[in-house]
Amino acid sequence: MATATDAALPDNCEVHRGALLHFLDDPGNDPEPIPGSVEFLEDGLLVVHDGKVLLTGPAEEWLPRLPDGVPVSHWQDGLIVPGFIDTHVHMPQLGVMASYGAQLLDWLETYTFPHEARFSDGDWAQAEAQRFTDLLLSHGTTSGLVFCTSHPESVQALFEAAEQRGMGLTAGKVMMDRHAPDDLTDTAQGSYDDSLSLLKTWHNRGRQRYAITPRFAATSSPEQLSLAGRLAGEYPDVLVQTHWAENTGEIQWIRELFPERASYLDVYDHYGLLGDHTVLAHGIHIDDADRALLAQRGSRIAFCPTSNTFLGSGLFDFREARAAGVMVGLASDVGGGTSLSMLATMAEAYKVCRLRGQTLTPWQAFYLATLGNARVLHQAQHTGNFEAGRYADFVVLDQAGSPQLAMKRPYTRSPFEALFNLMMLGDDRAIQATAVAGQVHHQRSDKAPALSSHQSTQYAQGA
Repeated sequence: MATATDAALPDNCEVHRGALLHFLDDPGNDPEPIPGSVEFLEDGLLVVHDGKVLLTGPAEEWLPRLPDGVPVSHWQDGLIVPGFIDTHVHMPQLGVMASYGAQLLDWLETYTFPHEARFSDGDWAQAEAQRFTDLLLSHGTTSGLVFCTSHPESVQALFEAAEQRGMGLTAGKVMMDRHAPDDLTDTAQGSYDDSLSLLKTWHNRGRQRYAITPRFAATSSPEQLSLAGRLAGEYPDVLVQTHWAENTGEIQWIRELFPERASYLDVYDHYGLLGDHTVLAHGIHIDDADRALLAQRGSRIAFCPTSNTFLGSGLFDFREARAAGVMVGLASDVGGGTSLSMLATMAEAYKVCRLRGQTLTPWQAFYLATLGNARVLHQAQHTGNFEAGRYADFVVLDQAGSPQLAMKRPYTRSPFEALFNLMMLGDDRAIQATAVAGQVHHQRSDKAPALSSHQSTQYAQGA
C-alpha cells in the first residue's frame, strides 16, 4: 500500500473516495494474483497534491487525519483505477475506423492513405487532434504511444492538444519515403530533419515525449531506415515505434524488398532500430528466433487484438511471447482497431487468447492497460499506478454503467468478477469520470460525485 508519513497533510490536497484498485507489480495470469501485486480497497482514499498522488489508504484510517475543510469527492459505487494507457494508436485514423472489407495492404491504400493526406492542412490537424484527445479521455485513456502522419503539422497539433489537457502522450511524425502517395511521402533526409526538429521542441517538454516513427519497413528506403536508426542512437531515451509482422502479405513484401536480410525483424535490427525503447505493433506471424531476439534486445510488442481480428490478420500468441521473456503491451490500434476503449480491447484480447487455447485473466488485462503499459513505454516512474509521486491520472469506472453491467452486478461476488464484467461488457458508458494530473477532464453528467467538505470532528462522531 502506498502511504505517506505521519506528517500533517497539506491543506490544499484533494481527496477522492471510493473502491480503489491498482497494481504494484505483474499479477501473473492465474485466477489468483501473485501476492503483493494488487492493492484493492473496498472503501479507499486517493489523496492528491499538486497533481500527483500523495497517498492511498483505507477511508476509515485516513479520513480522521485529513485537514478540516479539505474537499472529498465520494465516487459512490464507482471503482477508481489508474488512467488507461494505449501502446499503439493512430491519431489521424479516427475517420477510417470500421471501414469495410479489406486486409492490411488494401486497407492502407483504400482508406488510410487518402484520409491521412488531409493532415497537411494545419486547421484540420488541430481540429482532429482536439477530437482525438477528447475521445481518449471519454474512453478513460490518459496517455499513450501515438502515430501521427508524415506532416509535421499533425505532430504539432497533437502535442498542443495533449498539453492543453495535461496529458502525457508520446508521439511522432511518420517517416515514409516510398510506396505511398506523393502527398504523404517525405525524403530520407527530410524525415530525419523534421523528426529532429520536433524531438528538440517536444521531447520531455512537460509530460510530452517524442517517438521516432518509421511506418514500417516497406514504406521506408534503406537510407531512411538508416537515418532513423542514427537518430535513435543519438537520442537513446526516445522511443522507436513501428509496425511488424502483422500480415502474411506484408511479410512476403518485406522479403522481396530486403532479400539480403535474414528476417523481417533482422531488417530493423540491421538498421539500429531494435532496443529496449522500441515498441513493435502486432508481431503476429513470428517464430522462436524472433522472440529470442526481441528478448535479447529488450524490444516490446504492442498486442492489438481488435485490429488483428477486424482486418483478419491473425491471432497473437500472448503465452509464447511472455514465456520467451518478451514484454507485451495492450493497444487499441485505432483506426484498424474498432474502438478507443481499452475495456473493449481487453475483451477482444481475451477472445484471441481463448482461440489460441490460452486465457487472459482480468487481473492481467487491467495490469496491461495500466502499470504494464506504463512499463512498456518507460513511464512507470510517472504513471500506471497510485504509488506516491505518480501523476494522479485515474478513471472512475461505473460498474452499472450499461444495462448489461447493471444486470450482472447483483451476481458479482468478488473483485475478480467485477473486473471481468467490466472488461467483457464495458465500453465508454462505464467511464464515469477521467482525471489527468488530478483534474477531472471528462465526467458523465448523470454521475457526479457526492461532494463534501471534510470536518474531522464530525467524522469522529460518526457523521
